Amino acid sequence: MLPEKQLDVHTKLTDSVKPGHKEMLNYGIGFFGIILVWTLVGTFLTFYYTDVAGISAGVVGTLMLVVRLFDGVTDIGMGTLVDRTKSKHGKARPWILWMGIPLGVTTILLFSVPDIGTTGKIVYAYVTYIMLILIYTAMSIPFKTLLGLMTQDPQGRSLTNIYTGIFTMLSTLLITIFAQPVAGAIGGKMGWTVVAVFCGIVISVTSFLAFRATKERVGTSADGKEKRDLPFKTGLKSLFSNKYWLIITGYCVIAYTLNALLAGAGLYYATYILGNTSYFSLIGLLLFLPTIIGFFFMAKLVGRFGKRNIALFVSFLGIFGSIIKVIDPSSLPIFLIGTVTQGFGLIPVIMFLYAMINDTAEYGEWKFGFRTEGMINSAASFGMKVGAGLGGALIGWMLAFGGYVGAAEEQTAAATTMILALNIYIPFVLSVLQTILMWMYKLDKQYPQILAELKQGKV
Repeated sequence: MLPEKQLDVHTKLTDSVKPGHKEMLNYGIGFFGIILVWTLVGTFLTFYYTDVAGISAGVVGTLMLVVRLFDGVTDIGMGTLVDRTKSKHGKARPWILWMGIPLGVTTILLFSVPDIGTTGKIVYAYVTYIMLILIYTAMSIPFKTLLGLMTQDPQGRSLTNIYTGIFTMLSTLLITIFAQPVAGAIGGKMGWTVVAVFCGIVISVTSFLAFRATKERVGTSADGKEKRDLPFKTGLKSLFSNKYWLIITGYCVIAYTLNALLAGAGLYYATYILGNTSYFSLIGLLLFLPTIIGFFFMAKLVGRFGKRNIALFVSFLGIFGSIIKVIDPSSLPIFLIGTVTQGFGLIPVIMFLYAMINDTAEYGEWKFGFRTEGMINSAASFGMKVGAGLGGALIGWMLAFGGYVGAAEEQTAAATTMILALNIYIPFVLSVLQTILMWMYKLDKQYPQILAELKQGKV
């Protein structure tokens, strides 16, 4: 237990100062740039490789999984590095400053595959994708960690996450609706390079704005200094003993696999099942419609019902999206209704997930006596990367198994079946698993007691 005098100082340092609306706004703006790059890569890179750069679907599927698994491993190292970073700007904010421009440059390189033969294209794809993933990790892990360092207050953290969700939605819609039409209007590889240049400039600017406007308040000792470094082995052991972190990380894997399929496979569905590539922009808009509407009510709903209960309800509702689509897979109206219904399952990912991940840091501190925000966020991010990589790999592998030919006028019956499975049947199974994991996550009920005991120095 902390001495009474130290406890008072510690409480002031961590709890009395909360982010203002301007700080929350700029944090959200920073996330706008990060999600812009994430959405561009997650939604269109597979299609760019197969139908624009001319790389086979099977090779692309393997590329997606190999690079994402490598990325997931580097996440753990990055989280440890953030926890050990000491500077006048804190331990998370410096990385946001350092990585903005490099991330912008590598985004452009990723969508600029040159005509250097089949082997040359594959090597270029691997090198540039690994470069982007490494730099993206060095940006995203500190950014997610910063949310837990700005405040310990659950309402303040949730409200900041909602600000983040607004900008996440805006950037996701911007890319989903306009990237393909803009790239198509310009034509060829140059069209996608221009889109990537736009995203590269945005991430460079928004990361600087977020760095300049945010502050780290949580994790200091009573005298205002950073706590001593925690041995990696100790931190890792506590991580895998944190039951709520395990649940939320499993949820990340499932949710991001589902998200990757709904986004990445949707373009193939619009093109070859519905018969019009331009439908994808409408599909993308309707997929996020429930979240757009939810922004107007979510702050009050979170205060009344809690993050977990809302996330459980909408995850269950999202299950019925795939069931609706089965009624008539070739009908555009039916598919769009199913898409809107599936969109409810994405609400927790956009609005609550990062706040829920950081809540597990308090549980870990309460349970084991020390904080590991960086490791918790990086390990959860590992789940996201594995999920996104698995979703991308499934698209590539299943299309290759069905004999898919990029940019062909028609696909084989087997390839069409694979496209149906990627958009309807596999998402149904993932939605069920997502709901089960959220039912198991019950930290919201225990969190007030945990936070009160942490403030009283009872751990």
